[in-house]
Amino acid sequence: MLERAEIEAILDEVATVARPLCREGKVADYIPALAKVPSDRFGLCLHLADGQEFCVGDCDEPFSIQSVSKVFNLAIALEWIGEEIWKRVGREPSGTSFNSLILLEQEQGIPRNPFINPGAIVVVDALINRFPLYTQQLRNMMRTLSGNDQVVYDREVWRSEREHGDLNRAMAWLLKAKGNLVAPPDDTLDAYFRGCSLAMSCRALARAGRFLVQGSGDWPVIRNQDRRRRILSVMRLCGLYDAAGDFAYRVGLPAKSGVGGGILAIVPGVCSIAVWSPALDAKGNSLAGVKALELLVASQISSGHGLERR
Repeated sequence: MLERAEIEAILDEVATVARPLCREGKVADYIPALAKVPSDRFGLCLHLADGQEFCVGDCDEPFSIQSVSKVFNLAIALEWIGEEIWKRVGREPSGTSFNSLILLEQEQGIPRNPFINPGAIVVVDALINRFPLYTQQLRNMMRTLSGNDQVVYDREVWRSEREHGDLNRAMAWLLKAKGNLVAPPDDTLDAYFRGCSLAMSCRALARAGRFLVQGSGDWPVIRNQDRRRRILSVMRLCGLYDAAGDFAYRVGLPAKSGVGGGILAIVPGVCSIAVWSPALDAKGNSLAGVKALELLVASQISSGHGLERR
């Protein structure tokens, strides 16, 4: 078992190696509010199943979690709605960009998985149709899971996405045309954009992901352990857009990224990891974040705390 000082030294080394990649990526400037975020930010938080926590860098600076919110939407949908959600969305890797209309048209309005934009829009549509106050409930749940009452929707990011989300709007109307959207498209998109605009720090996000580690956490999002395992499987297959295969090869952990630069990764039974660096690669994933996770699973922590590839 590694001592605390040894783990902290490893995290410092990971940050030292990964942080320079901030200069090589590009922030998500197609969302104007995200274009304002300094590209040199880097934070990482490791939250162990026994409650120990290790952080480095800008781990307490809130950022827009964007598509990482899709993990929580899916978990809540499975708990509140059940397996019937899979009648409206698949569980297969897309092989195309997260905002592509091509497969959605070809496959008659059934998105490949819940982590690409059309699939996430369908999941949110199912939730708001049954639970009209869902956006308020989601925010409150994220506060409970993270133990942080400061988790809020970033209104500037939310407005920016609403004003510049024409491609998402096209997806919603195509879903409506194919009979796979129940609520009015603008209502579904409003709730979808709110979820993407959730502002959380690495520390808060790592804590919120605890329920996927071993079903722990202050609020039992997932009571069924088989369901938790299946969510992790979808994260492993589809969590990093059309770079999921490369990430699985390099890192090997179930994870979900967002274009705000955040990544939530899970080591089942061991820990949750949140890393943030807003400079992205061509696929929309954090360059420094992916590198940090790759270095972390290759470090001595692997033998000391079980962060091996599973």
